Amino acid sequence: MFAARKTLTSVLSAAVLAGGLALGVAGPANAAACPSSASPVTDGASAGWTLRCTGNNVTVSGWVQDTRADGKCALVRVNAGNGEYRTKSVCGSGVREQFSFTFKDTQEAQVRLAIA
Repeated sequence: MFAARKTLTSVLSAAVLAGGLALGVAGPANAAACPSSASPVTDGASAGWTLRCTGNNVTVSGWVQDTRADGKCALVRVNAGNGEYRTKSVCGSGVREQFSFTFKDTQEAQVRLAIA
């Protein structure tokens, strides 16, 4: 009984740890339509962005910050509903930079925070 409980606890702990590590690699990536905003945080990076629409264009603007001195960079990836994409990366703990991307002929975008 004790061995079975120990095995089950080990398996569940490994699953929780693996799930946490996977979440630490990238932030939310749901397609969003205007108006919307998000402020994701992951281990080593944080960001904030807003989607605004004007006519048939979407603008994604915000900031991205590297929050850990680990030799990796914080990265925001924006995939627009029209197939275009842009990225903004910052490197160095505490470095924060602004970004603003406008995409034509769409009113949605998928935005993701990652470590690279």
